[in-house]
Parts: sequence; structure tokens; C-alpha cells
Amino acid sequence: MQYALMIYAEPGLGEGLSDVEREAVRAEYSALAEDTRCVADAQLEPAETATCVRVTGGRTLLTDGPFADTKEVLGGLCLIEAADLDEALEVAARLPAARLGGVVEVRPVVRH
Repeated sequence: MQYALMIYAEPGLGEGLSDVEREAVRAEYSALAEDTRCVADAQLEPAETATCVRVTGGRTLLTDGPFADTKEVLGGLCLIEAADLDEALEVAARLPAARLGGVVEVRPVVRH
């Protein structure tokens, strides 16, 4: 089954890390990308680059920035193939954001 791992963190989370710590975090994300369970992964540009689209009454409305005004923003995602939710949660728990104050939302992907 496929699971989406959506990685949320406060902007600038890595700025408080030393160069060595920052490189270790990059290496952990690279290792995930090379894991055979990883189907796809992407780091997102900062939330300030987002554009939200809504269609109301037949009119398209565009707004700058993230949809929700929250402390944590979606910074990246990874699509993995896992035997079950427990395996997906194990992978998510290894992500640096999960232990550095962020959160990883794990959600099953709908198959059609």
C-alpha cells in the first residue's frame, strides 16, 4: 500500500543547526530518497512562494501564501510503498523533522 508522508516544520528549522548537524539531516533525507520503498519525494520551496486557488461563484480567486496561517508549514513530501501503517509510521519516525520539532503526517493513498 502507498502512504504519503507530509513533512511539516517551522520555517527556518534548520537554521539553528550547526553545519555538521545540517549535513547529517541532508544525508538522512537523501537516504530516504534512496530507500527502495520511496516511490517519489520532493522538497517544496518556502510557503511564501505558494499561491492558493479557490473557485467561488464561478470566479477564480487567487491568494498569495499558504492556505492556513499556522506556525508549521508543509515543507516536503514523500510517497512510500509499505506493507502496512506500522511500517509507514516507522519510516516517518526516522525523518529528521519528526525529532526536530516538526511533524510528519502519514496518510494512506487512495488507489483507483
